[in-house]
Amino acid sequence: MNDPGLQQAIRAAGGVTELARRIGVSQPSVSNWTRVPSERVVSVEAATGVPRQILRPDLYGERDAALDEVEIARAREYALLATLLARPPNAAMLKQVARLQGDATALGEAHAALADAANRADVARLDREFFDLFIGVGRGEFLAYASFYLTGFLNERPLARIREDLHGLGIERVDGQSEPEDHAAILCEIMAGLVSRRFQAPAGSDREMFEAHLAPWIGRFFADLERAESADFYRQVGTLGRVFIDIETEAFALPS
Repeated sequence: MNDPGLQQAIRAAGGVTELARRIGVSQPSVSNWTRVPSERVVSVEAATGVPRQILRPDLYGERDAALDEVEIARAREYALLATLLARPPNAAMLKQVARLQGDATALGEAHAALADAANRADVARLDREFFDLFIGVGRGEFLAYASFYLTGFLNERPLARIREDLHGLGIERVDGQSEPEDHAAILCEIMAGLVSRRFQAPAGSDREMFEAHLAPWIGRFFADLERAESADFYRQVGTLGRVFIDIETEAFALPS
């Protein structure tokens, strides 16, 4: 395991075991990596703060140069939401979130509020908050799945449609991924990959994915998260997600 990008990510996370925990894979899987797999670059970047250009310069050197600032910002926003919805942040991740910068825009204010919440957060209480919201005894306060929001049941037709479209784009489920593909975290990670062009997909695929599989429900999910009884830190995640999805919806509504 001598790849410089992978070694830097492991050091930033505090070890192989911690890196595996942050991105939701098994420790042996990370131990067997010779470099960060292409499908894990965005999540490792979000979990460690190591830029993708360092993690995989073979993939992101020239490609990132072709992205404009808006695309880079969008991809990072989706990656941040994906990471926070997949698992509770640890102390290192909270420090990264606490460095978010705000401005006078609605998104900037959401960043500032989330950074303040990260500064105040306690890791143990945050673990419990995440458990109460998304896991629970039997089930959490929220089921963050397109199928549930659109039909009231899990593993329904919305999941099948997502799988059909991902197959058409050549995006495959990675080993060790237990969540179905209609989970909010996975959909945000897919959007990050499409916007950043990490996935070799046709132009406009991010818009098609958003309009077909996120727009019908994920804004409601984030708005619900803002009002959740069990939420403190995650109330600010809900605000950030709602504001960002509103921006995406308005941008995609503009004439091409």
